[in-house]
Formats: sequence, structure tokens, C-alpha cells
Amino acid sequence: MKVFEIQGEFGFENLRLVERPDPTPGPGQVLVKMKGVSLNFRDILMVRGHYNPRQPLPLIPCSDGVGEIVAVGEGVDWVSTGDRVAGIFSQTWIGGPPSPEKLGGTLGGPLDGTLAELMVLDAQGVVKVPGHLSDAGASTLPCAAVTAWSALVEEGEVRSGDTVLVQGTGGVSIFALQFARLLGARVIATSSSHEKLEKVRDLGAWATINYQEDPQWGKTARKLTGGVGVDHIVEVGGAGTLEQSLRAVRTGGTVSVIGVLSGTSAKINIIPLLMQQIRLQGLLVGSREAFERMNRAISLHELRPVIDRVFAFDETPDAFGHMASGAHVGKVCISFN
Repeated sequence: MKVFEIQGEFGFENLRLVERPDPTPGPGQVLVKMKGVSLNFRDILMVRGHYNPRQPLPLIPCSDGVGEIVAVGEGVDWVSTGDRVAGIFSQTWIGGPPSPEKLGGTLGGPLDGTLAELMVLDAQGVVKVPGHLSDAGASTLPCAAVTAWSALVEEGEVRSGDTVLVQGTGGVSIFALQFARLLGARVIATSSSHEKLEKVRDLGAWATINYQEDPQWGKTARKLTGGVGVDHIVEVGGAGTLEQSLRAVRTGGTVSVIGVLSGTSAKINIIPLLMQQIRLQGLLVGSREAFERMNRAISLHELRPVIDRVFAFDETPDAFGHMASGAHVGKVCISFN
């Protein structure tokens, strides 16, 4: 089978197309013929060596993908051949609260990921995907969608009439916009691009802020809510944007910290956290059970992921370059067809 792997040293220039032996499923495992992959910012960090510099190489990157089960091992009754499935981000987190053990088996590092024509996965580590979605659409679900769902539903308990603020136009933020709208919430979206802000308004954003033109966007977001503040913020920027998020969020509100696009460390005044009883919630995707609950909602409402561009499998390095440029709105995908 053909795979893309990071060879020798980290870096996009070391992402190579190579041959590996076809795998076979053992007891409790399934063999999946991959159809589509989607990229996350984590994948960029992993290939560059910024996510885990001690990650052993070679490594097949990427955590998100969809395929068809073509063989099952002994004792598998959860799924069967012909099922279209996606692997869950952490193969060991089936349900319940997270733990070190549940968060240790993540695809695309330390485990080999989805950029392979064939994958062997534990049968408990796959989820059937909504039937109305294309392969590209279904490939976007395991990380970006589940993270947004976990932030707003599993942890955030967003309700109809709430105000949700999303940062930028990447996969998690666009899914959060879609889920918030589905829940009856209104959405404030930020971006440095007027063109991208126009696109999110087309997707249903209630208000938009250009953070490049308005560096104090936290105060602006609060004004948009009549001075009350935003109920829930999907914080993908990290250290560089957290200060503004704390200015925007209401008393008793929630900031879901899920990304580090603007950095990993900064001096933060924690007085607002205490005096306004703000909840700062870290998130690392979610469990298989959360994935399944999300899929039921996606199927019921026939929600369709926003896909920026689909690359062919042999164009994988170009897909990484496009993702790294930040020019995308929604998800960047790779097709094996």
C-alpha cells in the first residue's frame, strides 16, 4: 500500500510517498480502505516537529479520515464489512471523562495516522459516519467537528438564545458556527479578512469583527451584546487572544480553549476569572460516545461540513502547504479516489 510518512527528520520537505506492506486485521480489529482525509492544524505542527519533537519517526501523519471496512478480525460484531467509518481521534477514549490512559492512543502521533491506503484499527475505535455526507465531508468529523461539539454541547451546554463567539474561519470555528446555529444561538465571528467575514455571514453569523482593524475586539464583542458579554467563546488562538476573550465573555460565561494559533504562553490577568466567575475549559477533541451523539444531530439536520478544497492523494504536500497558508475557510481535504 502507498502511504505518506515523515522520514528521517521533521519538515514538509520530509513528507514522502512510500510503499508499506498491506496490513491484516487481528482479533477485534478491522481493515479500512481509506477514501478521504482532512487536515487539522495539529497535523501541521506534527509534521514540522512542533507538536512533539520527541515523536519517533517514521510516522504516518493525520488523525482524521474516512473509509470502508473491507475485512474484520475474529470477534468483531460492532461493525461489519461494507460499513463506512471514521476512526476516533484517541483510539482508547470510548466514553466517560478523560484520563491519561484514554488520551494516550491518538492517531497521527503517537500512532500512525490516516494518510495510508489501508488502515488497521480497533473495532471499538471506529464510528459509522452519516450517510448523507460525501467521503470528503465525513473525513472532516473526527477532530474539528467533535471538538466544536464537545465545546458547545458536551461541556458548554449552549442553549437557544445564547451568544457564541468563534475566532477565525478554520475547521473548528466553522463547525462551532454551524452547531451554534443548530442550537438556536447567535454567533459573532472574528477574522482579519473582510472576504472571510463575508463568507461567515453567508453561513449565518449574526455579527462579525475584523480583529486586525479592531485589536480591542473583546470590548467590541461585549458592546454587541448590550454590555452583558458573550456566553461562550471558542478560543482557538491561545495565548495571543485569550486576554480579549476574557474581556468579551460574560460573568459566569465559558471560554473553551482548544487551539494555540497565536501562541502558547502569555501573561494573563486572572482577576476577571475570579471576580466574574469565568469558566476556562481546556478541550482535547472528545470521546467516541460524543462523536456518536454528534453524528445523530448531523444526520437529523442534514448538516454539511464546509470544505475549502479537496486535493488528490499524490498532492498531499500541496494540501499541507495550502492549510499552512491560512487562506482556507473550513476544511482542507485529501481524496484517495
